[in-house]
Amino acid sequence: MTNTDRTLQDVFARTKQQNRAALIPYVTAGHPHLQDLGALVAALNEGGADIVEIGIPFSDPLADGPVLQKAATDALASGTKIRDILAATEKITRNSVPVVYLTYINPVYHFGLKEFIHAAAQSGVKGIIIPDLPWQESQEVFAYTQEEGVSLIPLVAPTSTDAHIASLQAVTGFIYGVSLTGVTGVRQDVDHGVGAMVARIKQFTSQPVAIGFGISTPEHAREVGRVADGVIVGSALVRIVDEAQDKAPQAAYEFVASLRAALNP
Repeated sequence: MTNTDRTLQDVFARTKQQNRAALIPYVTAGHPHLQDLGALVAALNEGGADIVEIGIPFSDPLADGPVLQKAATDALASGTKIRDILAATEKITRNSVPVVYLTYINPVYHFGLKEFIHAAAQSGVKGIIIPDLPWQESQEVFAYTQEEGVSLIPLVAPTSTDAHIASLQAVTGFIYGVSLTGVTGVRQDVDHGVGAMVARIKQFTSQPVAIGFGISTPEHAREVGRVADGVIVGSALVRIVDEAQDKAPQAAYEFVASLRAALNP
């Protein structure tokens, strides 16, 4: 597909005009195989993704539940390396909706903080999410991302303070709202506090709010899409990819298309 959205801001401006939430599916690089990442992201594009989130596998992903932990373990076991992910992403971003990375601070430090952010920008990604980097300790990382024209995307949880939310005025991409306390995973129901959480964040910032953690079905996506600017779907999609294996792109396309249909007004 042809990508007309050059920035994350462009995405949310367009989806707001279309009166719907942006769809942000997540896949783990190297799962099931790194050579499949291009076909997988292409399938997400064709299914109607507005932004694609690519997870960089890490051995101790604190925010991730069993499905994403298994995907990361499998990816690392097959020899997936950050430099290979960067190279694969550079090809992918030439013909994709905007791509963001999700990683943890340990592999970023190991790679080299400034070096990683520069390499990520060169690969064409528009944003970086680092769940275990507290916003109040992110000044150095934020400065580097600003220099490179990449958005550092902060997380807000139900337990976040008003002071934390108010400190996010400088954000340039979107705010990742964690719909519940705990780790990622496939769940039966959307947390009933999502609407109030989005409203609370909006009291302090005009940035788009995308909600993730536990969104597992088209019905969940529709429900969250009524109150949030974006809907992030990770574990449910990664589980489908895991089960489909060689047919992962087709299975991913069908699932993402069902999510997108649920978000359309």
